[in-house]
Amino acid sequence: MSQPSIFAAIDLGASSGRVIAGVFADGGLQLFELSRFANGPVTKQSKLFWNFDTLFASIVAGLAELGDFATQLGAKVASIGIDTWAVDYGLIGDDGKLLSPPRHYRDQRNLLGVESVYAKLEPTDLYQVNGLQFQPFNTVFQLSAEMLQNPGLLQQAKHALLIPDLIGYLLTGIARTEVTNASTTGLLDVQTHQWNLELCDELNIDETLLTELIQPGEILGKLSEEYITSPAFDDTVITAVGSHDTASAILGVPLLSENGAYLSSGTWSLIGVELGEPITTEVSRRANFTNELGVENRVRYLKNLSGLWLLQECISTWISQGLDVNVADLVAAAALISTDARIDVNDPEFNAPGNMPARIKAHVQRKRGAVSNDPAEITRCILESLADAYASACVEIEFLTGKKLGQLNIVGGGSQNELLSQLAADRTGLRVLAGPVEATAIGNLVAQASAHGIVPFGLAAKRAFINASFAPKEFLPTTPAKENS
Repeated sequence: MSQPSIFAAIDLGASSGRVIAGVFADGGLQLFELSRFANGPVTKQSKLFWNFDTLFASIVAGLAELGDFATQLGAKVASIGIDTWAVDYGLIGDDGKLLSPPRHYRDQRNLLGVESVYAKLEPTDLYQVNGLQFQPFNTVFQLSAEMLQNPGLLQQAKHALLIPDLIGYLLTGIARTEVTNASTTGLLDVQTHQWNLELCDELNIDETLLTELIQPGEILGKLSEEYITSPAFDDTVITAVGSHDTASAILGVPLLSENGAYLSSGTWSLIGVELGEPITTEVSRRANFTNELGVENRVRYLKNLSGLWLLQECISTWISQGLDVNVADLVAAAALISTDARIDVNDPEFNAPGNMPARIKAHVQRKRGAVSNDPAEITRCILESLADAYASACVEIEFLTGKKLGQLNIVGGGSQNELLSQLAADRTGLRVLAGPVEATAIGNLVAQASAHGIVPFGLAAKRAFINASFAPKEFLPTTPAKENS
């Protein structure tokens, strides 16, 4: 084995976070999960927040484990990259400290922001300038709600930093905003990829809260002295990656062809294609497709659908009721049964935490269907409904882009759900390539390694490198694709 190059990914999702070491040696990449910790909302006075202090403490503890790991290999940590979910932010005061725990995107306050923004701008006009699908939790709505509810807090703020940028700031002391995540805020110009200061002015959002943009592959800064717990960190830098986890995940798709769609499958299902230019037609807006940025300024033209959040919430409820259930057993049981029950996975009634099985059952009944209390049947209903949503989205993608899709690439946690992959192949009629599971961390690590000269430049070269180490599994349709209404 040649002398390894060690990079690390701080990879945070809506339910858990990890610190992962990437060891590049002999032309390949190996992943080592060094630390995993829980993440999720906390409720204070009927408001949803992230438990950020605990989250950051877990990150710091994970970095200490990273230092020990690198020392054992006799190597240095070249770089660390950070990716998280989108849209949420923390406010930093003049003293450099976090003013308040960041609010959670599922908090109901966002509806106030939507009303405020749309009182000043028509949805059609907003889509023309930011290219984003309507989601009530987009940062533009959150900031508008903040202005209504906490104007004093905003007045104290020097910076509004998205979660990965907030973590990068705390680790380096440097405040920048990575562009792929900035593209989810609603405040980035869809054409120029710069902050839209005119839009900020129209919405009375203080533009000084926004920091200088940074591109994936640029160095944010050196790891601050207080976090250098090992000689392995002596020269470690924080390198910007696709800090929106979906941007890193799509970079991690190993065989994304020109006629291929991608599906980042996890808490959310994000399905779309890579384009060179945004699509901001009224038809696109009405179909609720979004134009977000990917690595190397590619446009991630996608639709945001609910995902395995539905099953995660069901499992939480069943466990609270005393049932012994887990994902693997539920999917295995679901594979042995069938059901005609279906739900609209994007119905807003499924957005908030709570008793998901009861909501699913009530939803099916309203559609004049029926589903039992059996966890396996409810699981099958969820997976069938997700596959239906994927098929409908693929039809829309073909119509809106003029592409004829030839395959669907599924990455992320959902790619290990073989029943869902097969259902997706059957519903869409497309060849499905599933994997890698760790596409987000892989995309994060490869972006860093490319910036440091370990992996070749260019999307095709990066993906070829990934495919050599993490080849996907193929699923072919076993039945003709069903028509979707």
